[in-house]
Amino acid sequence: MISERKTVIAREPFDPGVRHRNRRAGLWRRVFKAATAVGIVFLAALLVSIVNDAFGYVAIENSIDPAALSPDGTPLAALPKDVLTQILAANVSKGLFRRFEHDHPFEDRTQEDVHGLVPEHVVEPKIVAQWTLWDSLTRQRAIAEDVATRYPDAELRFETWLDVAFITSPQSADAARAGVRTAILGSLWTIAIAIVIAFPLGVGAAIYLQEYATENAINRVIQTNITNLAGVPSIIYGMLGLAVFVRALQPLTSGALFGLADPTTANGRTILSAGMTLALLILPLIIINAQEAIKAVPNSLREASFGLGATRWQTIWHHVLPSAMPGILTGTILSISRAVGETAPLVVVGASTYITMDPSGPFSKFTTLPIQIYQWTARPQSVFRNIAAAAIVVLLGLLLSLNAAAILLRNRFSKRAL
Repeated sequence: MISERKTVIAREPFDPGVRHRNRRAGLWRRVFKAATAVGIVFLAALLVSIVNDAFGYVAIENSIDPAALSPDGTPLAALPKDVLTQILAANVSKGLFRRFEHDHPFEDRTQEDVHGLVPEHVVEPKIVAQWTLWDSLTRQRAIAEDVATRYPDAELRFETWLDVAFITSPQSADAARAGVRTAILGSLWTIAIAIVIAFPLGVGAAIYLQEYATENAINRVIQTNITNLAGVPSIIYGMLGLAVFVRALQPLTSGALFGLADPTTANGRTILSAGMTLALLILPLIIINAQEAIKAVPNSLREASFGLGATRWQTIWHHVLPSAMPGILTGTILSISRAVGETAPLVVVGASTYITMDPSGPFSKFTTLPIQIYQWTARPQSVFRNIAAAAIVVLLGLLLSLNAAAILLRNRFSKRAL
């Protein structure tokens, strides 16, 4: 019987469409591989372009030779504070020296603080030429000869724009001393406020729409509008934030309601306004992703909980949410990625393009890394493009760090759900 069955199966007619389907499947597989390869190539080109501008040789000329300022040739960093103060007073205008004294009396300054003023306002090093990393590696001898011919008084050195000083220094009009510390703190403040506001509101709205709301016309309209809001251009959210948070809620966002208003931010253009605007921006994304994560939880889990006598809220809190939390956090990761890179709504709300003071709270003036990068790339001096490339690397590192933290949290909830 077995041999007869094999004979019957072998005599079945061959389907000629199988080969066609296999060829079509192979074609689409090659198309998908090519699309992935193209994406990797473009991403690699972007990273190479950024790194190429973030490092390289620079030619620096000093307005005054540092060795000529020291009476006995001692390096400036080794001079005592009183000698550095005398050098500063003798080489800057009286008005500028009085401003330094007014801002922070010299008797209260440290030696390092006074030494930091001398190179910036007396020595005044200026970058007269710079080269990319590729040119620096492939044309080293030609670059040295070019500097010796065109800039005989300049010092040629390999500059790493992305270093600890760049991350820990505030903004400056001089590209050689400019940093992103203030922008990093501003980005962290705005993202923290946005997540604190948007995450509980988004998850709460998703729970209501998925677990409590009935199927009627009003809820269908709400669901449709939430889906549409996820695609609204970010500049529209900036205009909404300007009208509501900066102007209508000015006493709250400026801190005047609590007696904490800063005279420079009394108009409501503060970190709090920016964070609330970004919260509106990412709220639809969080709601949609949270709904899909909750919808993916099997109904058998809810029915088992109801069968044991649990209420609907107890079922949601103890069973549905823990199971859906990994998916909810995945949506939050995407929301953070969008919010970190936003510029347009923050410009409308009132972010500063040049600020040297670190934000001290939610009612402070602010800037962010994307705005700092935009401001530097708009400068006519080519050297600012180098520090803009370094700032892009810092922004990517910040984004990856935030996403990594969210992924670790998601994995922790995944293990709990199991």
